Amino acid sequence: MRRTLLLIAVLLTGLAMSAQSLFVGTYNIRYHNDGDDRAGNVWAKRCQVITDQINFEDPDIFGAQEVLVAQLHDLLGRLDGYGYIGVGRDDGKEAGEYAAIFYKKDRVEKLRDGHFWLNETPDKPALGWDAACIRICTWGEFKLKESGMKLYYFNLHMDHVGIVARREAAKLVVRRIREIAKGAPVVLTGDFNVDQTNEIYGIFTNSGILKDSYECARIRLAENGTFNDFCPENTSTSRIDHVFVSPSLTVDRYAILDNMYWTADPTASDSHNSNQAPGEVAFTKGVLRTASDHYPVLVKLHK
Repeated sequence: MRRTLLLIAVLLTGLAMSAQSLFVGTYNIRYHNDGDDRAGNVWAKRCQVITDQINFEDPDIFGAQEVLVAQLHDLLGRLDGYGYIGVGRDDGKEAGEYAAIFYKKDRVEKLRDGHFWLNETPDKPALGWDAACIRICTWGEFKLKESGMKLYYFNLHMDHVGIVARREAAKLVVRRIREIAKGAPVVLTGDFNVDQTNEIYGIFTNSGILKDSYECARIRLAENGTFNDFCPENTSTSRIDHVFVSPSLTVDRYAILDNMYWTADPTASDSHNSNQAPGEVAFTKGVLRTASDHYPVLVKLHK
């Protein structure tokens, strides 16, 4: 009996060690600008809420979009133990927005990294096709320290104006994934500026190397789309922020986290109580806000 129990324990330990789980996500944090600050969507507060949420959820790796260099440093100053890869899209250094990839340094080892631009000359910054902005894709090869699992992670922000640019960028990204990953497990995250009904979305899902984690998740929490336009009342079924993964990866859980926060309402009257709660519970009216004009998407995977 003791020998049987010992054998079961050894088998269970082996199964646990062979499990290769991965927690990933994507978050368009909205670039910092004075107009947003004046409207009450102040970056200093948004940064606190964004990083508090990320630190609580604690993903292994996540992609972020619209990150200006000052925001990058603000995020790194508040995130708990994350490193990053990425460059500014305008010059390949610090100018313009980053499509940064953040990774938990105590759990994830970066093996190598790179980037390419979404244009006709992917090795140098330039507008692509009919795009309104220079666009970039960041990639990294990573190893999970506990399980030894290796994977490639790509993160991008496709153009918000150019239809041709989005279509050609999608084709380019699929080609580059094939060339760089060479069949290894892949996660592709980003703000694609196309939803699940768009034909460009199909370039990824029909590629044979990627599937939409939303569609194949065992458990799903997604009561809204991924873009909110800084308006908590906005609802949509459109998902323009996606997490695509290799067919070999199993998607266990998928969530669009529509958490919000409150700021003071200058027009609010004095605090008030409820007859349904103790008297020391006092309420004041607040202004409900979103931490970005996009909601984050988080996905739990295993291989």
